[in-house]
Amino acid sequence: MAIWKQKIDFDVLHGGENINTLLDIRFEDSGDDWITASMPVDRRTHQPYGILHGGASVVLAETLGSTASYLCIDKEQFYCVGLEVNANHLKAVRNGRVTATARPIHLGRTTHVWDIRLHNEAGEMTCICRLTMAVVPLK
Repeated sequence: MAIWKQKIDFDVLHGGENINTLLDIRFEDSGDDWITASMPVDRRTHQPYGILHGGASVVLAETLGSTASYLCIDKEQFYCVGLEVNANHLKAVRNGRVTATARPIHLGRTTHVWDIRLHNEAGEMTCICRLTMAVVPLK
């Protein structure tokens, strides 16, 4: 059974001028309880030593997890904001694209917790994140 309360429209998710367009973050695929997005590893996302910046990995993870939470709520009654994100950087990436997959750990009434794993083009895990989102009533 799918966790999504809204239809996932990748064209809508890509819309607008924001950090997603700046970093070329692309929402790509989804299933009943997961969603993916990818980001390039290039001059925009490198740290000074020519490898993927850990903060860029966290941007991808938080973007994906925040979007996933939004897709799990009734947007007429609630909105979501990040409470906490942590990341363990496991393997350096110099080029290509990294792909993140978000899966829920907990979808509660007031909080969502997401497990987000990033992989390089060879399928090797490069980063693992946990994102906690607050589900806030609209006032």
